[in-house]
Amino acid sequence: MSIFKAVDFDGHEELHFFNDQESGLKAIIAFHRRLPAAPSGGGIRMWPYPSEEAAVADALRLSRAMTYKLAVSGIRIGSAKSVIIGDPRKDKTEALLRAFGRVVESFGGRYFCAEDIGIVAEDLTFIAQETTHVVGLPGQDPSPGTALGILVCLRAAVTHRLGRDSLEGTSVAVQGLGDVGYNLCRLLRDAGAHLVVSDIVGERVVRAVTELGATAVDPEALLFQDVDVLAPCALGEVVNDLTIDKIRAKVICGGANNLLAEPRHGERLAERSILFVPDYLSNSGGVITVAAIRAGQASFDAERKIDALHSLCLNFFAEAERAGISANAGIARFTDRLILDIYGNRSTA
Repeated sequence: MSIFKAVDFDGHEELHFFNDQESGLKAIIAFHRRLPAAPSGGGIRMWPYPSEEAAVADALRLSRAMTYKLAVSGIRIGSAKSVIIGDPRKDKTEALLRAFGRVVESFGGRYFCAEDIGIVAEDLTFIAQETTHVVGLPGQDPSPGTALGILVCLRAAVTHRLGRDSLEGTSVAVQGLGDVGYNLCRLLRDAGAHLVVSDIVGERVVRAVTELGATAVDPEALLFQDVDVLAPCALGEVVNDLTIDKIRAKVICGGANNLLAEPRHGERLAERSILFVPDYLSNSGGVITVAAIRAGQASFDAERKIDALHSLCLNFFAEAERAGISANAGIARFTDRLILDIYGNRSTA
């Protein structure tokens, strides 16, 4: 495997591999963009990747998405991401998490971590026994902020695409009922939306049906429901050659990273009159929350910044429409300018 020639490498600044035989830790940390006077931040994803190549590709794509997420949020730190190869339901142990904590500590403050898929706040307490460079410990959960950001962007997309100022009666299909997905469902229910849900963990689905009045569907059918909005909140690349022409929603706005398998899929969605909110914008509430926690700010400071995403989205949609390009392309064009301003003239595509 040629790392430097890989499509997803695209000029990443650092790529680190770690192997701890005693604990079984196999981890990768990718730094996409660094700033000399600031640390780099990004969550930890633990997943049973089918191959080491798949894990590397995910680390690269996730860290690149962090660059866009930080830029559009106005947060001036470096972008990074970690992946741990393993099944979080079977392979996650205190020894493995503490070994990862020592990895984080070895960067001497250049990298700080938070949770992502497969890692929860309680896991971070073990990592924090080996390093102080952790955000999102119990009581500091960023997932409600992520969910709020999705809701704010989703409302803006529904206003622009469907002409509705309220989510009352809007049908939303939510894929994935982890911390972010379930918090989003609660917010949507409170806003009067009709919920259709799926998850590979049956207990989560039962909870959503019982507590929120959601309608459950098979995970393989969720993407193709006849709903107003599709909100993928699990793994990325769900919009791909096999799924794109079967999607029936009018808006896609979710919490998963890298929802498009390739950029061209954003253009295909526009051809089908489906408004796509880029995930680095829709899920930016999480990094806004983490930045507020690190700065010692009150929760309402983060909420105020997250609420501002509503007008930002509406402006993006309107500008893209005037330019005759897709919302995905228009938002990416604007964010590329922000990246250039923050990180300098280095390739991001």
